[in-house]
Amino acid sequence: MAPNMSLHSIVAVLILSSDTSTESSRIFAKYYSPPHTSGSAAASLPTPPYSNLKEQKAFEKGLLEKTAKQSSDVILYDNKVVVFKMEGDVMLYVVGGADENEILLYNVVLALRDSLSILLKNSTDKRTIIENYDLVSLAVDEIVDDGIILETDPVIVSSRVSRAPQQDAPSVKNIDLSEQGLLNAWEFGKRKLAEAARNNM
Repeated sequence: MAPNMSLHSIVAVLILSSDTSTESSRIFAKYYSPPHTSGSAAASLPTPPYSNLKEQKAFEKGLLEKTAKQSSDVILYDNKVVVFKMEGDVMLYVVGGADENEILLYNVVLALRDSLSILLKNSTDKRTIIENYDLVSLAVDEIVDDGIILETDPVIVSSRVSRAPQQDAPSVKNIDLSEQGLLNAWEFGKRKLAEAARNNM
């Protein structure tokens, strides 16, 4: 039997508030289930973990309690490899399967931390994340798509997320594309080329 060959390596990306006094510590949560589970193969597979909100909240609460006392960045929790980073008053988590490569997951959490640091101008805290939720969501989507790791370079991720519209680019509306306009452009080009040729000789 062939081994399970899949690029799907991330179960969840979580951003939780480290303040446990509130009822819900969830700021951002995105859970992924393995793709291509249709037909007869789907019947033999177990249901995806954390498929409803109650299971997700219970997992997040237990995870936050367990990692609050940890000094390492990698733990095994609920038969999942969890890699996390504390940043300000939030915890960034990347959750993978039990047989997933910890270094790969660690690179993902570092990419998320550094991308948020660039996008939020070194102010990665609960309030700033909530105010810039769109940038956070786009950054996570640039790093992980449907459980597949796409990019781990924070500079590339932040440039894709924060690319501003180009206002200095010439507008197509101001260009005359009629026959006369094209002839004028041709004459202008010929004149400039002749001037440049005379100046070089």
